[in-house]
Parts: sequence; structure tokens; C-alpha cells
Amino acid sequence: QVRLVDSGGGLVQAGGSLRLSCAASGSIFRINDMGWYRQAPGKQRELVATITWRGTTNYSDSVKGRFTISRDNAKNAVYLQMNSLKPEDTAIYYCKAAVTTITTMRIGDYWGQGTQVTVSS
Repeated sequence: QVRLVDSGGGLVQAGGSLRLSCAASGSIFRINDMGWYRQAPGKQRELVATITWRGTTNYSDSVKGRFTISRDNAKNAVYLQMNSLKPEDTAIYYCKAAVTTITTMRIGDYWGQGTQVTVSS
């Protein structure tokens, strides 16, 4: 089994910064793509940013230039540095990892439990 634990959310004023972290553990052979998604009340979950094993990144237009995704392959971790936060960034943020497990040697998607980010105006 694979477990993802995300953390780092909180309450911040508009213009402030937060750094989210997500660590994976368990029967991991390799972690392929990792990413962050978010879901605001009454809205569908949406992609925020992704990063490949080699470090190629992709961002949604709404966060480009403000958020930075990074990863530490040795620690099976992914991070999201969020700067210049806006009230519309308020949501539950989830990390996601595409993991090849030792037990099956097949890729499966795993999600963190979510961390709340609230940006006040």
C-alpha cells in the first residue's frame, strides 16, 4: 500500500505565502508524475501544477507565475510554494502521485487527504 500525507495549509492574508508539502510512503518502487490539485466549495477538483520524475513542470494559468512546484525524489516528496495568494485560491489542496508499487509493478494514482488553504481579503 501507498500513503500520501499532505500538510502546510492554513489561514493567510491576501498577498501572503504558504508552502505545502506531501510525503509518500509504503511499497514504492518508483514515483512517476506528482502534482497538486484543489477543490473549492461547490466546484470541481482542478489541476494546480504537476511535475515529472525529471522535473518538468506544468501549471494552470490561474497560478502561473505565483506558485512553484518542486520535488525531492530521495524523500518521495513534492512541494508547492504559493506566493501572492488571492482569496480565489481558497480551497482544499490535494497532492497526487502516480506510483509504481513493489507488490504489483503497476502504476496507480494515489491521493493525499487534503489540506485547507484559506486566503482572507
